[in-house]
Amino acid sequence: MKLYFSPGACSLAPHIVLEELGMSYHAESVDLASKKTSSGKDYNQINPKGSVPSLELNDGGLLTECAVLLQYLCDQHPDKELLPKAGTEAHYRCLEWMNYIATEIHKGLGSLFAAERMFPQNAEMARDFKIATLKMMDQKLSFLNSHFKTSDYLMGSQYTAADAYLFVILGWSKWLKVDMSKYPSLFAFMERMMGRPAVQKAMKKEGLLQ
Repeated sequence: MKLYFSPGACSLAPHIVLEELGMSYHAESVDLASKKTSSGKDYNQINPKGSVPSLELNDGGLLTECAVLLQYLCDQHPDKELLPKAGTEAHYRCLEWMNYIATEIHKGLGSLFAAERMFPQNAEMARDFKIATLKMMDQKLSFLNSHFKTSDYLMGSQYTAADAYLFVILGWSKWLKVDMSKYPSLFAFMERMMGRPAVQKAMKKEGLLQ
C-alpha cells in the first residue's frame, strides 16, 4: 500500500500508525500548493478531494479521511491493540476520542492556517477570527489538559491510534503560536509521545527530525 502525505500535516498520524504496526508500505509526499506528488503526478487525479492523507490499497482502491485510515490500519493488525476490540465499550470510547479530535481539535486548530485566505482583503478580520478561535480552543485544550492529569493516554494506560492523531494536531501549535505551557499535562503527553520510536521514525521519514 502507499500513503500519500504532506510533511507535518494530519497525514503524519497514519504514518505513525504504519510504523507502530510494522507494516510494509510506500510513502509519497504531496505538495499541497501545486497538487503535485514527489514523483510528478497530478494529485487531484489520484484523490479528487485534493487533501491528505490518502491510502492506496493493495487492490488499487483509495481510502481517504484521517480517522478512517487510522481505523482501517488498526483493523489490519488487531493483535497490536491500537484500537480496542470491536464490540467492546472501549472500542467505541476510542472512536469517540477520534471523532472529538477530528471535529473539534483538528477542525479548530486547522482553521487558523486559513485565516488570511478567508479574509484576504481585511487583516483586522483575520486577526479577530484568530483571537476568537484561540479563545474557543482554550476551552477544548483545557479539557484535554485535565484529562491528562490522571491519564498517560486518551484511553488511560493504553496507547491507541487516537493518541497519534492528537499528537499530530497538537504539534501544529508551534506554527500557530499556541502557548502550550498553559497546558502542562497536555505538554507532558506530547513529550511522552515524542519518546515513542515509531513517532520518531515517521517524523524522520517526513523530514521533520534530523
